[in-house]
Amino acid sequence: MKKFLCIVPVFLFTGFLIFGNSAGFAQEPRLADTVPIPSDSLYRELEEVVITATRVSKRIIDIPYSVVRLNYPNFKYDRKIGSDDILPAVPGLFLQSRYGDHDVRFSIRGFGSRSNSGVRGVRILLDDIPESEPDGQTRLEALDFNSIGRIEIVKGNASSLYTNAPGGVVDFINDIDFNRSSVVQFNQFGSFGLHKNGVKAAVKTNSYRLLTTYSYVNYDGYRQHNNENWHILNMVLESTPSPHTKLSILGYFVDGIIRLPGSLTKEEFQQNPWQADPKSVSRDEKRITTKGRVGIRYDAIFGGNLNNEIEVTAYGTIKYFERTAKDYRIINRYGLGLSARYVNKSMIGLRHNEFSVGGDLFSQPARTEYYDNINGARGDQILQIESEDIVNKGFYISDNFEILKEKMFVLLTSRYDNVIYDQTEETLPSRSDHRPFNAFTPKLALNYKLTPMMAVYTSYGWSFDAPASNEMGSPDPAYLFNGDLNPQESQNFELGMKGSIYRWDKKFFTRFIYEASFFNIRIGNEIIPYEVLGEVYYRNAAKTNRLGVELGAHVEICKGLNLGMTCTWSHFRYLSYEARAIGADSTGTLIETDKDFSGDIVPSVPQNNVYLSLTYTRPVGNHLNAFVKASYQGIGGLWVDDENTDKTNAYNLLNGLIGLDVKFGKFNLMASAGINNLFDEIYVGFTNTNAANKRYYEAGAPRDYYFSINAGYTF
Repeated sequence: MKKFLCIVPVFLFTGFLIFGNSAGFAQEPRLADTVPIPSDSLYRELEEVVITATRVSKRIIDIPYSVVRLNYPNFKYDRKIGSDDILPAVPGLFLQSRYGDHDVRFSIRGFGSRSNSGVRGVRILLDDIPESEPDGQTRLEALDFNSIGRIEIVKGNASSLYTNAPGGVVDFINDIDFNRSSVVQFNQFGSFGLHKNGVKAAVKTNSYRLLTTYSYVNYDGYRQHNNENWHILNMVLESTPSPHTKLSILGYFVDGIIRLPGSLTKEEFQQNPWQADPKSVSRDEKRITTKGRVGIRYDAIFGGNLNNEIEVTAYGTIKYFERTAKDYRIINRYGLGLSARYVNKSMIGLRHNEFSVGGDLFSQPARTEYYDNINGARGDQILQIESEDIVNKGFYISDNFEILKEKMFVLLTSRYDNVIYDQTEETLPSRSDHRPFNAFTPKLALNYKLTPMMAVYTSYGWSFDAPASNEMGSPDPAYLFNGDLNPQESQNFELGMKGSIYRWDKKFFTRFIYEASFFNIRIGNEIIPYEVLGEVYYRNAAKTNRLGVELGAHVEICKGLNLGMTCTWSHFRYLSYEARAIGADSTGTLIETDKDFSGDIVPSVPQNNVYLSLTYTRPVGNHLNAFVKASYQGIGGLWVDDENTDKTNAYNLLNGLIGLDVKFGKFNLMASAGINNLFDEIYVGFTNTNAANKRYYEAGAPRDYYFSINAGYTF
């Protein structure tokens, strides 16, 4: 079924190119370029869609990458708790929710699929400021989708622009681009004790905009020992000291706790998929988080033709964590960061040229205290104190040159990164370690516009991904860092096509937006997790090849009725991979076994990922809009380990949603209700890759209901 669904976008894509060429391309475009994603927006966007996550503001049709942008209307009726509620329709992006939104696994073209905790291999930004720490790992606690105004996604290798971004970049941007002052009180309720309440205030004057959002989230969870609650405060202040300058202050504060149910064996999952790992319960495994960030940004456009731009952002972070597992850890981190960029747009002869240069600096000292874990409570005596400092320094250069007038552009980007890890055990001063990593990552891309609304592109480049600090641990107790663990490197090729067709003189099939991309990635030293007696460590595989196709299409069948389709096909295989497996027999004696995984399929990535959505919007009278949405997601089975000893079952999810938007003068009332996993399918929603004790399996969410009601007033 999924293979059939996967080729549907291909036939529609081809058909629309055939019958739409003369009708759609012969006239000037009346809509701006947008993204090939099954968006469910209730309006036609009349302005050009611009992406800033590529570090230069450009229209999507002019960017030689696979990029996506979603605006708040695309998801305003949806269940807005986790990233997997908002982003399932992005081709090439695979999301697995482990413990709610705060441990969602982001996987783009396989990068990030190996992280059993947090986000790896994908750079996460909030308001263009890294949420990713200097070692590349990311927690998502600060995201509030009632505050987010748009989401920009750059898929594929972005290492020539950002550090530790071989899979791409996801930029969550708070909704500061409002035109009038307003206040909204929002509420969402759902199954398993879900409720999210808060307020959003937006103030606009002639000289500044201020956005403030506060949310409280409580969720009991659908598994044992899986409750969480959070306080999230976001704030953005943007002022314009002069006509061509902008000064912004950006901040957030997060405080909350989440309990972890752990992974199950196959037998436990089949017996009761909602139970917790008994060890996780006895340890009361949890994460307590308090963190905040404040940033200040200055942006100016200058020059006789206003063709120069400079932007400088400085930010500081404070983070306090308590983590319970085998031990009880208290972690204090403090970070200081600085980013700067300069852009020049000029003419070289008769051709346009866009040059930019920039740099990033992020330093994060940390101190970790280790205690005994006594049934989830902290022991009285400190067992160990570790101090560490991670410094990430990098700079990039980019040049986009027009080869053929308004037709063909060449983009050359390159970046140099230096990531330094220092760690010392304060209780044992003689034990300290230092490891630096550095790399130069160039990328060449071409973009050819067949028409003003249709482009083909290709790129080739290198990527670099240094190990995260939690991946640096050594299985040999004589060392703090694993001296054998090296950065992951890859060579990335991509070929794609994107565009839009509009037929305003037709009653049916008025609009068609599409994207198709093919990629091939060769990875050396791929970083792989494995376990030794319950402790997770990391090693390098030899060589991996990733081959894939991503398709996306959005069709306006008739006025108000839209069909969205995406399909991702992935074939990821180890070319050569020999490793030593370490386990224990029934007596506890360590057993080492040499194994060859060459030819095996890379785990935790489905071969097929299909998403379909059908939406209908209808105005009812002068004050009411009604909205209906049905969506389907089909995910192929996942291998659970490098040895390919077991594969999860494929699963199919059907979701439904209805919404009403009522406006009376300055008052607005929005209500929605939905159901996810309509047929209550039991499936593995997260795979704990390479678990030595074979605890690979964590259940996805069963059937759940939700209801939202927001009341607003515009001044």
